[in-house]
Amino acid sequence: MNKSKFQFFNISIVALVAMLVSCTSAEEAKEVGNESANPNIQNAQTPVSYNFASSLQDSTTGVALLPIAYVDMDSIYANYTFAVDANEKLMKKQEDARLKMNTKLQTFQNEYAEFERKLQNNAFLSRERAEKEQTRLLQKQQELQELEAQLTNEIVDENQKLVLQFNDSIDNFLKIYNADGRYHLILRNTAMDNVLFAAEQYNITKAVVDGLNARCK
Repeated sequence: MNKSKFQFFNISIVALVAMLVSCTSAEEAKEVGNESANPNIQNAQTPVSYNFASSLQDSTTGVALLPIAYVDMDSIYANYTFAVDANEKLMKKQEDARLKMNTKLQTFQNEYAEFERKLQNNAFLSRERAEKEQTRLLQKQQELQELEAQLTNEIVDENQKLVLQFNDSIDNFLKIYNADGRYHLILRNTAMDNVLFAAEQYNITKAVVDGLNARCK
C-alpha cells in the first residue's frame, strides 16, 4: 500500500521539547524578577507545575508525560483489518489484470508469428490479403495498448479510493479517540521517518489498531 496515507503535523519531538523548555525558562525568569521586586517573598519556594491538558502520566512511574503521541504506520498496515483486506483486494485486481493482459498478448503474438510465417513462405494468395491481415494485427496491437492503459488506470483509481477510505477511517477514529483533548499532537511514524526515538509511553499504536478493528466488526 501507498504510504501515502493520512497527514499529521510533521514536528519533531526534540523541537517540541525545546519549545516547552524555553517557555518554562521564561516563566522561571519571570518568577525571579517578581521575587527581586518583593523581598518578602524572596525565600518562598514555589514549585514549577506543568499543567498539561489531561495530566497524562506514566501508568508505571507516575511521571508526567507530554501531550503528544505517535502511531507506527507499518504496524497499522500489517494489523488493521481494513488495510490488510484492501491490500489483498488490490493485489487480486492486479493479478487479474495481468492474467487478462498476458492471455491477450500471447494470442496476439501467436497470430503475429503465423502472419510472419505466411509472409516469409509466400503463403498469401494475394498482396491485398496480406495487407488486410497486417492491418488487422496493427489494429489489435493498438487495442492491446489501450487495454493496458485502461487496466492500469483502473488499478490506480482503485488504489486512490482505498487510500482515501483508509485515511478517513483513521482520521475519524482519532477524532473520537482524542475527543477529550489529551493529546495536542499525534505523529505518524513509518520506518523511523518522523520519529527517530521516543519512549514507549508515547506509542499509542496498539490502542489505535484495536480501536480501528473494533469498528470493523
